Amino acid sequence: MTETILLVDDDPTLRRLLGDYLRAESFVVDQAASGQEALRQAYQQRPALVVMDVMMPGMDGFEASARLRELTDVPIILLTAKNDEADKLRGFRVGVDDYVTKPFSFAELTARIRAILARARPATPTEARVHRLGAVEVDRDRRVVQRAGQPVALTATEFRLLETLLARAGQAVSEAELTREVWGDYKTAETGGVRRYVWLLRQKLEEDPTRPALICTVRGYGYRLDGLQNN
Repeated sequence: MTETILLVDDDPTLRRLLGDYLRAESFVVDQAASGQEALRQAYQQRPALVVMDVMMPGMDGFEASARLRELTDVPIILLTAKNDEADKLRGFRVGVDDYVTKPFSFAELTARIRAILARARPATPTEARVHRLGAVEVDRDRRVVQRAGQPVALTATEFRLLETLLARAGQAVSEAELTREVWGDYKTAETGGVRRYVWLLRQKLEEDPTRPALICTVRGYGYRLDGLQNN
């Protein structure tokens, strides 16, 4: 099935060139020139993924992403001209799935889009399982997470990281392996994204994020998921 990408940027030249490239890669491309227009289109068209510039007049990409998160869990990739750690953290906190710094390769961005879309697809019925970790329940088939009976909103990347840890529950998993499993081979050199997303998951799942009992740090190596209960 052809998937729709919503491309949001106030630069018409970039929208045209990137849009043409994505169409050649067999995507359907919708376009918006502002954050406000992006919200309207996302609500009406329900794209599979949003690629959005940070620096736009009026509503910038951070605010538009935060508002999108109130409407949908659609994966979001932010485009930025700054490679600033504080900006990246701000984007991850509002629920962005990936962050690409300009100038960038259209081929690399497309690879990231495909990787995130693959992670976001529901598990097949034969893979469906419900996992319990203390007060947390994870339904992989429905892609639903609850804590103490209350729904927890996870981005596609957060859910993929949690799935990867679940597959190796009780075992130490290196940062490099988590990076490869969650983001793909193109991002194996950067492990900082794992640390940011572990922090975000702890905020949402742990009773006390400052003293994690579920996602435990293995110093100098990576992380281990504890507390998995047998059904």
